[in-house]
Amino acid sequence: MPRSPRLLLLQSYYHIMTRGNNCNVVFRQDDDYWYFLDLLRKYKKLHPFDLYHYSLMPNHTHMQVRTKNAPDFATFMKKLNLAYFYHYKQKYDWVGHFWQDRYKSQPIGKDSYFIQCGKYIELNSSRASLVKKPEDYPFSSYRYYAYGKPNNLITKDIFYDDLGKTKEKREKNYRKLIINESIIVNYKQLIWGSDKQRYLERQKISRHSINQMN
Repeated sequence: MPRSPRLLLLQSYYHIMTRGNNCNVVFRQDDDYWYFLDLLRKYKKLHPFDLYHYSLMPNHTHMQVRTKNAPDFATFMKKLNLAYFYHYKQKYDWVGHFWQDRYKSQPIGKDSYFIQCGKYIELNSSRASLVKKPEDYPFSSYRYYAYGKPNNLITKDIFYDDLGKTKEKREKNYRKLIINESIIVNYKQLIWGSDKQRYLERQKISRHSINQMN
């Protein structure tokens, strides 16, 4: 039976998630993360959309986005995932299915919880014990908001300016931002939590790589 078309709307907000097939690690080395981000930057220029927050984890990715042209965003995702698959296949002599099914796209409301959702995505690395502090993780958008590090992938969160009148105040308040429990519960319902043990085992490759870098 053919798969039903993915529903994406024009000018709408989504939490986008992709994962390696069977919980396989998709980023083995630092260079893999950077390569993926370079691909993201390349195809984002060809198929524009707003990227507010992101986090690349050893076996999955998260992006908080706003579509501009919905079919164009679907094309972006197809090109990004296919190009990275070819990179991984060539580098690691991979055989078999790489990504698990299609990406997930969960609608997000344009409300006061929007920025909390983004920060919660960025805290993935510290929750998974890849790093002690989220600012130590280079493969997320956290440093952009919490410390003002330039990142040309990012469109500033629509609620970020509400955190303070000055750049320093906004960064400080972002670091102090508390995540609402309802967001945590909703997030856990969206991720592939049943694979947690395998994920923790397989992420050791990337944890070792990051520790070597820091």
